[in-house]
Parts: sequence; structure tokens; C-alpha cells
Amino acid sequence: MWMKDFPLTVSYDVVVVGGGAAGFTAAIQAARAGAKTALIEKNSILGGTTVVAAVDFPGLFHVQGKQVIAGIGWEAIERTVAKGGAVLPDFSIAVGERHWEHQVRVNRFVYSTVLEEMCLEAGVALRYHEMPAAVYAEGDERRLLTAGKSGLITLGFNKMVDATGDANMTELMGYPREKGDTLQPGTLVYRLNGYQLDEVDKDKLKEAYLIAHRTGDIKETDHLPGEIPLYRELISKGSSSLHITGIDGSSSMSKTHAEIEARKALMRIYTLLRSVPGCEQLYVEFFAIECGIRETWRIVGEELVDADSYISGRKWPDAICYSYYPIDIHRHDSNTTDIRPLAEGVVPTIPYGALIPQGSEHLLAAGRCISGDQVAHSAYRVQASCMAMGQAAGAAAALAVRHDVSVRHVNVEEIRQLLWEHKAIVPTMHGVKYNKEAL
Repeated sequence: MWMKDFPLTVSYDVVVVGGGAAGFTAAIQAARAGAKTALIEKNSILGGTTVVAAVDFPGLFHVQGKQVIAGIGWEAIERTVAKGGAVLPDFSIAVGERHWEHQVRVNRFVYSTVLEEMCLEAGVALRYHEMPAAVYAEGDERRLLTAGKSGLITLGFNKMVDATGDANMTELMGYPREKGDTLQPGTLVYRLNGYQLDEVDKDKLKEAYLIAHRTGDIKETDHLPGEIPLYRELISKGSSSLHITGIDGSSSMSKTHAEIEARKALMRIYTLLRSVPGCEQLYVEFFAIECGIRETWRIVGEELVDADSYISGRKWPDAICYSYYPIDIHRHDSNTTDIRPLAEGVVPTIPYGALIPQGSEHLLAAGRCISGDQVAHSAYRVQASCMAMGQAAGAAAALAVRHDVSVRHVNVEEIRQLLWEHKAIVPTMHGVKYNKEAL
């Protein structure tokens, strides 16, 4: 049976696929702008990598004490703070190259329930435990086939936002994608406990590591760099992360491989450390249920955010949000990172064209799968930037529905005005448009 012959379950103006940083902001913005909106999420919870991969420190929202990303994403942070789920750092304090000190550590439970609360308040239809399977688009008829716990479901839609992180909907709808020859590694976040740090013999730890490394029972990518491998994992109060190299993560099978390899790596750490005096009772107190994937596919867009435009802070004529983060390339052959801070005063912008797959009429992308090269992507892929892009995509999708036009024909000034009305910080050719109520 061809998918158009499946009975239509329900129709929406806007369907957002993916409930992470870009997806929840896109869905809320579209719904608040009056569009009947659904948010499809494969897991049972919102928040994406922040929650399920425990990368629970969204940023960056500020540059040298000045806020550059606000809107719906910042509202989620403020609500989380109000419920005791986060404490804001002092953004007025210059941190130099220690950019992570301006990230906001959130309690994953409080944060995820805040996102859910905001979606429900806006009237977003939350569709957990569903995965897109196929798209039918011909003339004015557009349908999305999803697979849920009860079988196949057909949803009608007018416009769609691909917030999968991997440009999965872009592929299903037949638009071109691209990715680098060598992808950045994924990360598994975990926490150890049960060891006695003052009883750990550093020499014996190093000796045990060298033996395990020679026999292949531990890998250099499994641990943080240091003179005594795995000691940093212990002195960090047991909270750490490891790199999973040679993975993709954009398909179900490649993501399966990534998750298996991540847990194998943690088992190697666990096994080695328990052989060291002082760690005999060591145990894994926590590990994220998913490994965080940094990089897979990116759309081939109407415009491309390349390294030069990002590093120079180019003011795109169709800029719809800011993005602020250093170039942050995690090396595929070690657990180290190539960090290149932006020059003082540089705040990159993201053009609307980078959210539009080439030739697209009804699909927008938001988050780390927008159109950009590998270097720029390493910076704009972070949560705060994805929140800003998601809100912009949601606004544009709602406006495209309102005016019954292609996503390529939405007026950029109208997108900016709608974003401003919903307390986003909007770049313009004449500077910055702030809504003072947002700050």
C-alpha cells in the first residue's frame, strides 16, 4: 500500500521533528504565532542532548556581559532557575578563554519538565515515541508517515522543521546533504563512585594503564589527557566523559554502533580501574542513556555559513539570530579539543538562507544540521545557538503557513519582527533589535 493510501490521522500547520534545543523552540514559536503545531520526538522526554546525553550546560547566551541570545530558549533557562533547577553565573565577569564558565548548568529533570510545560501551554501537540518513516509531498498534499508503538500513523502537514540534528527529514524529502570525511567523535558522560582517592597509588595506576594499552584493553580516546591516564577521571569527583571515535550516528544502525562502542569504552575504564588499589569497590554511579553526537549530516542550503564568515562575524543581510561560541573541534584520534576563541568584539550571525535546503518549498532545518562547513559547524552546533535557530525556523514556518507561501518566499523582516515580538534578540543591518522586556 502506498503511503498516501494510509488513512490520515490528523493534520497540522507545522510539524517539528526532534525535541532538542532547536526543536522545542521551533515548536513553541510556531504555536505561539498561531500555527497548529506538532512536535515529534523519538524519546519520551524533551531536551535532546542536554537531557538524554547529560550535556546539561546550555550556552552561550552572553558575550562579555552582553546578552546576544534570548527569546524562548532563554525563557526556558529562566523558568528552570525559578524552579531551583539552575543557578545563573555572573555574566558580567570576563572569563576570557574559559568560555564554559558562562554556560548554565541545569538540573535535567527540572529543565525537561519546563520544556514540556512550555510546549503544552503553547498548545503544541507532543508526540513522543514516534519516528518518521516516509514523506509524501505532491501538489498541495503533504503527509508524514511515522512509526509509533501502535503501528504506522499518517500526519498531514503544511510546513515542516527538521530539528533532528542529522538532517533526517531533509534526506526523506529528497534534498541534498553533506558531511565531512572525518567526523568529530561522540561523547559518553558518566560518573564513578566507590573508590578511595587517597589510597590510589599513581604509579600502579600508570603501570596498569600501560599494560592495558599494550594489550588493547584500553584506548587513548577512552580517557582525558594527562600524565597519569585515568587519574583526572578520579580527581574530578568521578564525573567525566570519553570520546567515541569512528562513528556516524545519523542512522539507526550507525547510532546503534555508537552506543555499543560507548558502553564498551566505559566498561574498559571500569575494568581497568577496579584492578588498581583504592578502586576495588569502584562502580559506575551514572551514565547517559545516549552518547552525544556532535557531527553528522548538514543540509546543502541556499546559503552556507563557512569558517571565514563565522570567524569574521559577518553580518548577513538575512541574519535571523546570533551564534556565539569558539571554534570547538574535538579530535577524532584523541580525547582532546582544538579550541580557537573568537576575536574580541566578534559575534557571528546566522542567515535565514542557511536554514533552507536548496530548492525547498515546505521544509526548514534548524540546529546543528543547518548549512555550514565543518569548522563553523563546530561552533554553531551548541545549545544556545540551536535554540535561537529553532525559534527563527518556527517563526518562518508559521509565517509561511499564514501567507500560504514557500519557506523561501517568507519576508525576512517579517521573521525578525515576529521574533522580536517573542523576545528574541534580532540582528539587523543597522545593529541589534532588542526587546527590553526580554533582558
